[in-house]
Amino acid sequence: MTATAPPFGPLPAAPRRPLAVAGLLTALLGAVLGLLLATAAPASAHAALTGSDPQDGSVVATAPGEVTLTFSEQVAVGKDSIRVLDPSGERADTQADPLDLNSGSTVKYGVALRDGLPEGTYTVAWQAVSADSHPVSGAFTFSIGAPSRTTVALPDGEAGGGLVGTLYDIARYAAYAGFIVLAGGAAFVLACWRRGAGARPLQRLVVRGWLTLTAATIAMLLLRHPYTGSGKLGDAFDLNGLKAVLDTKPGAALVSRLLLLGASALFVAVLFGAYAKREDPREKRDLTFGLAVGGAVIAVGIAGTWALAEHASTGIQSGVAMPVDVLHLLAVAAWLGGLAALLTALYRTPDLPASAVRRFSTIALVSVSVLAATGLYQSWRQVGTWSALTGTGYGQLLLVKVGLVAVLVGIASMSRRWTGRLTAGPAPDETGTGAPADSDAAADADAAVGAGKTVRADAAVGAEETAGGEEMAARSETDSAPQDPVRAAQLARQRAAVATAEKKRIRDADPGRSGLRRSVLAEVGVAVVLLAVTTILTSTEPGRTEEEARSSAAAPAAPAASGPVSLTLPFDTGGENGKGTVRLDIDPGRTGANSIHLWIDDPAKKPMDVPEVKLALTLESKDIGPLPAVPARLAEGHWTATGLQLPIAGNWTVAVTVRTSDIDQATVTKNAKIG
Repeated sequence: MTATAPPFGPLPAAPRRPLAVAGLLTALLGAVLGLLLATAAPASAHAALTGSDPQDGSVVATAPGEVTLTFSEQVAVGKDSIRVLDPSGERADTQADPLDLNSGSTVKYGVALRDGLPEGTYTVAWQAVSADSHPVSGAFTFSIGAPSRTTVALPDGEAGGGLVGTLYDIARYAAYAGFIVLAGGAAFVLACWRRGAGARPLQRLVVRGWLTLTAATIAMLLLRHPYTGSGKLGDAFDLNGLKAVLDTKPGAALVSRLLLLGASALFVAVLFGAYAKREDPREKRDLTFGLAVGGAVIAVGIAGTWALAEHASTGIQSGVAMPVDVLHLLAVAAWLGGLAALLTALYRTPDLPASAVRRFSTIALVSVSVLAATGLYQSWRQVGTWSALTGTGYGQLLLVKVGLVAVLVGIASMSRRWTGRLTAGPAPDETGTGAPADSDAAADADAAVGAGKTVRADAAVGAEETAGGEEMAARSETDSAPQDPVRAAQLARQRAAVATAEKKRIRDADPGRSGLRRSVLAEVGVAVVLLAVTTILTSTEPGRTEEEARSSAAAPAAPAASGPVSLTLPFDTGGENGKGTVRLDIDPGRTGANSIHLWIDDPAKKPMDVPEVKLALTLESKDIGPLPAVPARLAEGHWTATGLQLPIAGNWTVAVTVRTSDIDQATVTKNAKIG
């Protein structure tokens, strides 16, 4: 329902005050978000590879004893999580369990390599599960001695993709939707319309929510092993894989959710069984309190299974983030699940009282306020900076989510106009101490007040007369006919159908209720899309982590060949005949061994002989160098150096020192992209 609507009833003196308050609150929250984003410190949620030894694209002179990987946060690894492949695609590591090299806050794992590895290019492929339960993977290359051709194709897909990833994402979406319908629908019955516990449409809605959440949880538990491992659907029924999943934090969370769903099944059975049939006011009041407390505990527990295993459980301030995440999810369930229950009641039940709509309006307003506060904190925690908000996939999805919420609030304002037209009437007694809230008298009283009162009153009277006439005729026919149980049952069904049809006709004649149904239907439609975006956000790398990975990831692998690098560097030593130009070629211009040819020309572009030339290369971004090279003179103005090893591709600084006399020399520099 509407997030900005006040409790129902005519408020002609200040019809737009809640909207103004909501606008002021939105502006204030936006200003606070800006301040938080401007002063945020870096953090992580998804794990990112921050370093390796050997480094990506490097060339080492001799084979290392092991390959190590460093991550931004704790990860779960298993056998074959790190694989090293030689140029022919065969395993170059010992295929043992990864080495745990963690030290303090440094998260590092490694694998030992076989002895006697030949020269060439080796591929390292890795896959792990980050602390927030999402799989991460990657690959890079390094070379021993010199780069070579390799038959290994670097994986172009991400961990958790393919058919298994799609099915897992569908199950994740269904789990969120099932929980929202289950918790929100039950809350609507207990807090807004207690007599709705006997309404079959609401019963079916809540039970379907329970079934959906249960089925989705079982599916996620079975798919967890292939989702974080092989990616093969057939491994969903691997008992060893299932056992391994149960030993992980996400597996424990899913099992806990199933146990809580068992308790929630008992809650649903009591709510729609004994509670719906209870007539004694005191007993019903006591049972309402017990169900409310028990249902709240179960809902908090189920919501906690998400907070325990996903984004909230890792990164900065996890002790605060997890309860905030639980509160956020409960507010979503109360609002969107209540919307689904209200829509069902408006379309499928003929006697929804206006008091139930008023109560839900208050709950929706509180829920949206909680959502705004908790969502603001979560946005700051997962994004952190304006650049991450606009320059990362997570931040862009978050902007889409905010836009959808704004659309929901806009539709809610239209819902408020329709609810303002609903009749106030005396509030039906939902506690069971007075007249039934869903009685015909209460419905007719509601329909007899407000715009179109006379028309609806006449319709009600006509309906009563019609129903009464048909009932008398049926009774007369029954009295005059032989007592046939089958015929009596048929007549009873006919009378019930006529009465229901009349109620529906009277209800549909109320334009306020019809307009409210349409606006709530629109809200639910947007909410479905909003839930889809939220589900995608839960499996998307947060903006903070993406920016951190960009700044700390190893340099990209060098291409197999990029061609010679040619440079021209003018110089002036300041002495007599001290001006000239250095022409420099670095061949082949990639990582590994390179040869250098250097020519020195005078201003007339003729070969210029000098006493000494020195050369050095530095990769400042990786703190490598200067790597010296001493060219040897081949001919007048022509110098050469061979065997210069460049370990990593990158933007190297080439420094050439030219000495033209005993005291006159100059050093000139220029950047060159190697590899």
